[in-house]
Amino acid sequence: MKLVLIIEDNEKNMKLARDVLQVRGYRTLEAVTGEDGVRLALENKPDLVLMDIQLPGINGVEAFRQIRANAATAHIPIAALTASVTPTDRGEIMAAGFDAFLSKPINLKEFLETVKRLAGGGAP
Repeated sequence: MKLVLIIEDNEKNMKLARDVLQVRGYRTLEAVTGEDGVRLALENKPDLVLMDIQLPGINGVEAFRQIRANAATAHIPIAALTASVTPTDRGEIMAAGFDAFLSKPINLKEFLETVKRLAGGGAP
């Protein structure tokens, strides 16, 4: 069963992502700060990280950089999950090296297709 780390400080967004993923057969880990997300990624080496950009403490881009800077986690796909959807924001996020960009509110079809593409697994 694939493991997805969700780094999200909004309780409703966290619950939605967690519930949708678990129903589809994924295991989930949760963090509400960038620092906790980096720690959990290093400790658990998930198959995918879903990263909010606006986080308390370090932001999602900095957390992304820290995860990618560690040889043990550099290979993990990381998708930005954010309400920042201006073309400039999207360009900056993708330029940082994220593997995918998902806007909030979540489009469930796009969300699940992206998770399956990046992490594999999930229910058929």
